[in-house]
Formats: sequence, C-alpha cells, structure tokens
Amino acid sequence: MLKLSALFSSALLTAVFSWTPIAHAATDMALKTAAENAQTEFIESLRQMVMIESGSGDLKGLAQMANWVESRLKALGFATERHKTTAGAGADIVVGKLQGTGQKKYMLQAHMDTVYQTGILSTQGYKVDGNRIYGPGIADDKGGIAVILHSLNLLKDRGWKDYAQITVLFNPDEEVGSIGSGERISQLADQHDVVLSCEPTAAKAVAKNEAVLLGASGATRMDMQVTGRTSHAGAAPDSGRNALVELSHQIVQTRDAYKSIPGVQLNWTVSQAGTVRNQIPDKALASADVRTSLPGAAEKLQATLQNMVNTQKLIPETETRITLLGGRPPYQGGAKAKALAEKAQAIYQELDRKLDIIPMTGGATDAAFAARSDKAAVIESFGLAGWGYHAKDEYIEVDSIVPRLYLMSRMLMELSKN
Repeated sequence: MLKLSALFSSALLTAVFSWTPIAHAATDMALKTAAENAQTEFIESLRQMVMIESGSGDLKGLAQMANWVESRLKALGFATERHKTTAGAGADIVVGKLQGTGQKKYMLQAHMDTVYQTGILSTQGYKVDGNRIYGPGIADDKGGIAVILHSLNLLKDRGWKDYAQITVLFNPDEEVGSIGSGERISQLADQHDVVLSCEPTAAKAVAKNEAVLLGASGATRMDMQVTGRTSHAGAAPDSGRNALVELSHQIVQTRDAYKSIPGVQLNWTVSQAGTVRNQIPDKALASADVRTSLPGAAEKLQATLQNMVNTQKLIPETETRITLLGGRPPYQGGAKAKALAEKAQAIYQELDRKLDIIPMTGGATDAAFAARSDKAAVIESFGLAGWGYHAKDEYIEVDSIVPRLYLMSRMLMELSKN
C-alpha cells in the first residue's frame, strides 16, 4: 500500500488502550524454548527474502518470492495454489491450505512486495547491527511472512492439529493498494473464523511497547485531469488554454475542501503537465492520496471537488474531471477484534511483556479487505517490531522475534480451545 507514513506511526498520535490483568497464565516453556531455538533459522529466512528484490512492479523478483514462499508452505504440508492478480502487474498470489482435526478455520496473511525499486540492494543491503537487522522490506512485510512460516513450523513440530483449516495468503501488490488481490482476500476471509494479518509493529525508538491494531484508514487515489488547448508559447500563447495553470489553480482551491466532509483526508502528491518548454500544455494531471475512516466519504469528496472545479475556473474553456481509482476500505475491527487483542495481551503477559492496542492509524492495511463483510474476526500487526518502512535503513528488532513467534503460535492454540 502507499504507506508514505509508517503504518503504525499514529501510535504516537492516537489513544492507546492498555490492559494489565491481575494474573496471567503460566508461560508455555516448551513453546518459548522452541521459539528461541528457531531464531537462527528465522534470521536466515529474513536474509534470504531480503536478498530477493521484490518491488510491486518487479515481476521477476515477485516470481522468485512466490517460488520461495510456496516451497516453504509445501514443506509444512500445505496444498498450494497460485492465482494471477486481476489488475496491476499481473504477479502471483500464493495461497496455501492445510487441513486439521479441529473445528475452526484460521487465515494468516502477509505481503511479498515492497516499495523499493530494482537495484536497491546496491545501496541498501542486508546488514546486522546489534539488535537491528536492516534491509529493504525486512519489516514491511518480509518479517510478517517469516512470523507466519516459522510459527506454523513450531506448531507442526508440536503435533498441533486442532483446527479445521489453516489458510495462508501471500499477495504481491499490497504496496500499490492490493488492486488485484483485494477481492480474493475478502472472499477467502469470509470463509474463516479468524484472520491474523502480519504487518509490522513499531520499534522501541517510536513506541514504548509493541502493539496490535484494531483500525486503519481506507486509502484510495484521486485524479484531477485538466484538458485545455495547445498553442505556441512564444508566438500565440493567448490562443491556448493552459492546462497546467488551471491545474495549479484547482489544486490550491481544493486542497482544504475535505475539511468540511467527515471521515476523509486529502493530500495532492503527484502532478505532471507538458512535454516541451515552448508549447502551452493542453493536458495536466494531478493525483492525491485520499484516506477515509467512514464508508462513502471518498465519494462525497469526489462530488464536492467536481462541483468546485466546474463552477470556479481560472482559465476559460478548460475542462477538469475528478476521478476515484479503487483503493482499500477502512479497517474497523470492532468488538470481535478487540476480544482477540485482549487475548493477545494476556499471551504477552505470559512473557512478562506489555502489549498495547492501537484503536486507529492513518495508514492502510489489507486487514480492511479481510474485515469488509465482518464475517471473520480480523486483527492486524502480528509482524515483527521495526521501523524505517518505505525509507532508507528499514530495520527489524531481533528481540521481537521470539515474542512474536510465541504470540502467533499461542494465539492459534488458545483460539482453538474456545
């Protein structure tokens, strides 16, 4: 997704629910020891994934990632399927399914793509520095993939089969809005009781405690397309209708329009116009990042902006069109997700660690697709603690590996008891 600000940075800006029970269950020492013993192999998995460059448009790298995760799922006993995304670059979604002997169905999800361009490893390579391991996409979201695979391996070694089915989904287009995988996520999620999504949690430099997430903004792209008339910029500028000037005017006049509409935020972030210096441009385009916390808010914003650009022109005889291009709905976990979050807090207490619950963030997440129909209980942020997402020097914290393996594994076992 286009998380230009980190997914969990709003932990610093929003209220955080903290819950400390008077007593907690005893630590599952066998599981904790197994998680500790798995750390070395876990780190090697991170290294192997980071060394595969897999930007959202890198079909070769995404194919390598799909092959890598599919082979790991097969080694765990999963039957695997691959599905092409329905839009975008056309990479593969990897789905694995494993049958058990219990009653409930669980879905685990993470994404294989990163925001980084091909060649990034030449300037931002894999690097271990104390409690931090650096690498493009290592936290967002290759750490989440590793949590899923290694937790499932711990449960396999334990002989745990108290589930009707476990489904794992790894998609290749999350960083561009899951435009070709969102519907499949929603459809699969509706067939399960619980969905655990594995985006990262914030590192110690940003947040006091690790966390799980109960809500996130929806995210979509809005375009403003201006059509004017071309002419010679020196000999006959007045014969043209400058689309660039009109676009600039409309960006300025619409930039705060969202403030009158509940549940929406607008930021113009990209623009382009013209091809040569001595020609009045007849086409200009701007794109905006739109975040929503209420259903229908983006559509209300679109209608408001279209009315503004139609009635308040600067350059006559120009036409401006406002369009919405897909995107994610808001993620609202609700009461079912909060119950899961409190269970996760209790599990962290077994390790004498505190876990916060973040009620809402300005980022966007595939948990929104999973929770869209509210059929499954969906909770986000089961990935590793880290920071620097989408930026230079992205990293994870090594000391979050064992607790996160323990959390995912214990969570599945505890859910099956109820």
